[in-house]
Amino acid sequence: MAPAIDLVDDTFVVAERAELAAYVRDPAVARAWWPRLTLAVQQDRGLEGVRWTIGGELAGSTELWLERYGDGVLVHWFLRADPTSPRARPDRLARRYTVAFKTRIHELKDRLEHGRPAGVPRLPPAR
Repeated sequence: MAPAIDLVDDTFVVAERAELAAYVRDPAVARAWWPRLTLAVQQDRGLEGVRWTIGGELAGSTELWLERYGDGVLVHWFLRADPTSPRARPDRLARRYTVAFKTRIHELKDRLEHGRPAGVPRLPPAR
């Protein structure tokens, strides 16, 4: 049976994949991004991201998959879960988690891209 909440999102970030991988592997980041969930690493995929099993408000799994693309990384996010409360509204939870993720990933994108205009290649690291 399919989970009540099945979300997928893709966001392009111009950054080094190693920098993003280190960021998303930090347990403090996961707690800050999903404060109503408890996350347990199911699979640390190194440069390719992390899969977690989740508990708390939802039960299921979430994943950040980091795919190298052009001069950056496609950040694929998956959330497949069921509410743990029978009174919860999956549609409202799905919207809340979608908006929260988009807000956080775009904050990270803005910080890592350092104001780089769209279409302008990433500058090599300073030496």
